[in-house]
Amino acid sequence: MRAKMRAGGLLLSCCVVVFSAPVVLAQSYPVKPIRVIVPFPPGGGTDIMARTMAEKLGGVLGQQFIVDNRSGAGGALGTELAAKAAPDGYTLLVNSSSALVIGPHLVRKPPYDPLRDLAPVILIGSAPNVLVIHPSVPVKNVKELIALAKKRPGELNYASNGAGTLSHLTGELFKMRAGIGMVHVPYKGGPPAVTDTMAGNVSLLFAAFPTVSVQVRAGRLRALAVSSTKRAAIAPDLPAVAETLPGFESSQWWGMFGPAGMPAEVVSRLNAEMRKVLALADVMKRLAADAAEPIGGSAAECAAFLRADYEKWQKVVQDSGIRPQ
Repeated sequence: MRAKMRAGGLLLSCCVVVFSAPVVLAQSYPVKPIRVIVPFPPGGGTDIMARTMAEKLGGVLGQQFIVDNRSGAGGALGTELAAKAAPDGYTLLVNSSSALVIGPHLVRKPPYDPLRDLAPVILIGSAPNVLVIHPSVPVKNVKELIALAKKRPGELNYASNGAGTLSHLTGELFKMRAGIGMVHVPYKGGPPAVTDTMAGNVSLLFAAFPTVSVQVRAGRLRALAVSSTKRAAIAPDLPAVAETLPGFESSQWWGMFGPAGMPAEVVSRLNAEMRKVLALADVMKRLAADAAEPIGGSAAECAAFLRADYEKWQKVVQDSGIRPQ
């Protein structure tokens, strides 16, 4: 009887240890500095998001969050590095939609599968593009632009930051949803695309707010709409394309991820702290400086959003006839 009681007590102790281990792990994490991989150079939007989050998380969790810029191959090098890291919570990734839901569809053999190889933690924020036209284009809103394109098929052209970029695919998505034809003119980056649109060499452009705000205020470009599902806080008087084309949406977004297999308790702890960080007034102000708004939400919501956006852009790439290289 005593032997059975001892065995039962031992079994109970084991159960307590097993079921309390996740709680202990979440409470003790982190116990050493955490590397935050950014797959783009310093100074860009993703880098700014990562450094803003790293500074705040280091303060609340009591460990350094060290930003490690590993740029190359359109974000693929750093993303692959993070995906192959040990899933212990001490290597994280702050990445943008371009590298996660567009880039993998543009190469024949992508080095990572974002749906399989990454553990979503949280959506940090998003920023819409703005549809701008040269002032000589005789339209005042999206409805008139679509009507003009249908009246003069193939005569309007649109600039982009380069083939396969978000600005390019946003233009393709617009063509598909509106049922119009336009000629794509790719450039090597945003500045030359904006310059040629201002010069009237191309008719229109989907661009990031910061790259065209000065030109819009000066009247060298005319803003028609934002590409988010609703009006943006930075320009509340500017309608959304979705007000004319219901369901239209194309935004640059940023999220935090870890390697697949990261402990759920660590993901939960990071998510909880990140949600607090995103609610801070100075963080919201910093995001607003880049025309971005915080998102937050649960890790499960981040995963669902990632999958939906991945599948959406996969279809746009396929339907537009872009061939993976």
